Amino acid sequence: AMGGNHTQPKFILLGITDSPWAQAPLFVLFLLIYVVTLAGNIGLMVLVWVAPSLHTPMYFFLTHLSLADVCYSTVISPKMLTDLLFGNKTISWAGCVIQFHLFALFVTAECHLLAAMAYDRHVAVCHPLSYVTAVSPRACWHLVAWSYLVASLSALVYTACTFGGSFCGPRRVDHFFCDAGPVLRLSCSDTRGREVAVFALAAANGLGTAVVILLSYGRVLRAILGLRSAPSRARAFRTCASHLASVSVFYGSLFFMYLQPASRHGSRDKVASVFYTVVSPVLNPFIYSLRNKEVKAALGKCRGRMLNLC
Repeated sequence: AMGGNHTQPKFILLGITDSPWAQAPLFVLFLLIYVVTLAGNIGLMVLVWVAPSLHTPMYFFLTHLSLADVCYSTVISPKMLTDLLFGNKTISWAGCVIQFHLFALFVTAECHLLAAMAYDRHVAVCHPLSYVTAVSPRACWHLVAWSYLVASLSALVYTACTFGGSFCGPRRVDHFFCDAGPVLRLSCSDTRGREVAVFALAAANGLGTAVVILLSYGRVLRAILGLRSAPSRARAFRTCASHLASVSVFYGSLFFMYLQPASRHGSRDKVASVFYTVVSPVLNPFIYSLRNKEVKAALGKCRGRMLNLC
């Protein structure tokens, strides 16, 4: 069966649901979320680009977070939407490999970017005097380059482990995109070693960045509680709480998916996957930016400029 992937080079994605009445409402819901994801994230990237007041490390990281969100939701949502609309659920072997590889790359990059943002907040609140040197433009580029480098290397390993074996029999992927677990379950060669490799690397990326985030925000909260003025304490606390809410949705669903044994996976996986593939990218621009005075001020200025041009 080693040549299996040449003779029958297609997978069938079983999708989110097999009930026909649910497909149309889900299509409308996910289309709406995808459009808002694109508008929110691309809008934020453009705003940061055109507004000099937002040329700060925090917004620099935020544009890359938005880019990762746009990329990985685009890797998954359009295919999921066409499957819901037309019921054509086949995906070619190459399509499946590319979809999983890009998804793994951008989700891993997002973990490291969230850690870089938490580090940025930690330095800003706890070491404001050394902020300019600690988070210099060069340091920011190094952190972003590191995020993409680690993500690229990790994605190569994930993809090689997931698609490295032989596949035989019906290739029905019980998911709405080509993900490691559902694809590995279709392999007819021994997958234990490859499953361990994927698990270990996912744990290193996920838990490693989660520890950085928790330590950073832990120190930030301790510094906030030491502030004298109640209004500034409340403001700083609100910012941290919203960031932690976004991080919790993303990491909670990721850990549920990837840090449990293969035997425990079931239909709830699809619900968890919807959270980090669909819900998290749409929430991020709103959680990180719309509650900030700087973003509101920059939006106001841009609106004023647009009206003057008209």
